[in-house]
Amino acid sequence: MFRSPTLGMLTLEQVARDISRQRGTNPRGDYRLIIGTDSQPKAQGTEATFVTAVILHHVGHGARYFVHKEHHSNIRALRQRMFTEASLSIHTGGLLTEQLQNDGNDWHIEVHLDIGEHGETKQWIREIVSWIEMNGYAARIKPDSFGASKVADRYTKN
Repeated sequence: MFRSPTLGMLTLEQVARDISRQRGTNPRGDYRLIIGTDSQPKAQGTEATFVTAVILHHVGHGARYFVHKEHHSNIRALRQRMFTEASLSIHTGGLLTEQLQNDGNDWHIEVHLDIGEHGETKQWIREIVSWIEMNGYAARIKPDSFGASKVADRYTKN
């Protein structure tokens, strides 16, 4: 289930319908479909909360987003968390693509990653970005990955 600040709890199918409906209101508009996942480890060190955000950005006119939160156990290392974040974004992208196939629009999905050139995660950039791109998505890293580092991050702490 996904939570929308404006629509409440939705299934992924309902999220896809809302995205299609929103784009249908202005079919000539410039839209970006973004998926980003962020995580927060729990105090015990082996659990983490993962939040995946699906964002429809109508460039110049705002955005609508939906978030899905889940908890994972046996997450012991930062590398494992970063690859789990990427995996959840890829998985969500695949499911969303299936739902959007029949709406007549060509959707290009961006995956926003909470990794960057500064900090501990820089060593995995090439590997994770390549994985995202091999799955057919555009990959964005910090500072251009607001889907993960701002939207999803906001919900990892709640």
